[in-house]
Amino acid sequence: MPSSTATISTTRASGYLQQLCKHFAHKVPVTFTPQAGQITLPFGTSTLQAQGDTLTLTVTGEADALARLEQVIGDHLARFAFRENLSLTWKHAA
Repeated sequence: MPSSTATISTTRASGYLQQLCKHFAHKVPVTFTPQAGQITLPFGTSTLQAQGDTLTLTVTGEADALARLEQVIGDHLARFAFRENLSLTWKHAA
């Protein structure tokens, strides 16, 4: 299945991972620890990894849903991290 990944440098990597997972857990299946999480949306999945000051987001879904997954996860992270003005660049897997 197609996927894309964005890597962000932030001192709040684990905090944002947990915040994203807790937010989505009210509506969709979510599993998470301070270092890893998975959000299962109806149109695809997002896997999150926090290692030190690095947060890695990977979205996986059908080709026609990939842009939507990137937007949903990216927009939510941007809202939570508004003080940092983070920039997300998604890289599609070959």
